[in-house]
Amino acid sequence: MKLIIQIPCYNEAETLAHTISLLPRRMAGVDAVEVLVIDDCSSDATLAVARAAGADHIVRLTHHVGLAGGFAAGLEACVKLGADLIVNTDADNQYNAHDIPRLVEPLLSGQAELVVGDRGVATLAEFSPFKRRLQVLGSQVVSGASGLNVPDVTSGFRAMTREVALRTMVLSKYSYTLETLIQAGDRRFKVLSIPIRTNPPTRPSRLMRGIGDYLANSSVTILRAYTLYRPLRVFFYAGGLLFAMGLLLLGRFLYFYLTNAGSGHVQSLIVGAVFLIVGFQTWLIGLVADLIAFNRKILEEINYKVRQNGLNSTEK
Repeated sequence: MKLIIQIPCYNEAETLAHTISLLPRRMAGVDAVEVLVIDDCSSDATLAVARAAGADHIVRLTHHVGLAGGFAAGLEACVKLGADLIVNTDADNQYNAHDIPRLVEPLLSGQAELVVGDRGVATLAEFSPFKRRLQVLGSQVVSGASGLNVPDVTSGFRAMTREVALRTMVLSKYSYTLETLIQAGDRRFKVLSIPIRTNPPTRPSRLMRGIGDYLANSSVTILRAYTLYRPLRVFFYAGGLLFAMGLLLLGRFLYFYLTNAGSGHVQSLIVGAVFLIVGFQTWLIGLVADLIAFNRKILEEINYKVRQNGLNSTEK
């Protein structure tokens, strides 16, 4: 049983050595623990620091792809290296490395396939009151969209099985945390959240440049991921809203027409008809999108089989 702890990095030379030094190298139920550093084309000495700090494996990306791309590249490298279990953590030592065995234990016992560390965002001292409320609300929205109960959806401190890693596809360029949970819910993975500890921040967040930036990017990510995996539901509700507005306007016209006050209200008939047509077309788009989503699932299954067979051939 091999565990690989992956660390996506971008210009983390100042904190990476300390982060690696705290990682556990032995763990109950695991035969080997290895460290993988994904260097996202850093412009500082991250690569040299990773080598000096004792990273077992290093993936050097040829151009900067961002956190989501670095995470995905790490998963790909981990499964190629024969990882049975994978833990993702941050290079800035945000998460307490001593909690890694607690993340892994539900995987070893078969209780979960994906474990997410819960920082307790509702009471986290490092967050402002507004940011706490925002994190709680965001977690509720993503939990509802994914059908899971995850109180800290933006936590990057995660452990997963090889099977989950093989089936995970990261399409977002912003962050992997939200999208992969909606994906996990769609694929009915066994997901568990456990409380974890955090360390004092060593630097400001590079992912979130401000509340507005966070809201805009997170909203787009959630909407895109939910539409990708639940297209029929999204277009059904959107079409239903448009159809209902059309019926209301049509009803308004009929009311005035039947009470002999129809003249001057023809605009309600015209606009109502437009809403009815657009609503019906939206339902049709939903059906087409659902067929495309079904086809995408077939392609994902084929891709999974190809990756699995390719890795098995490589290991032999």
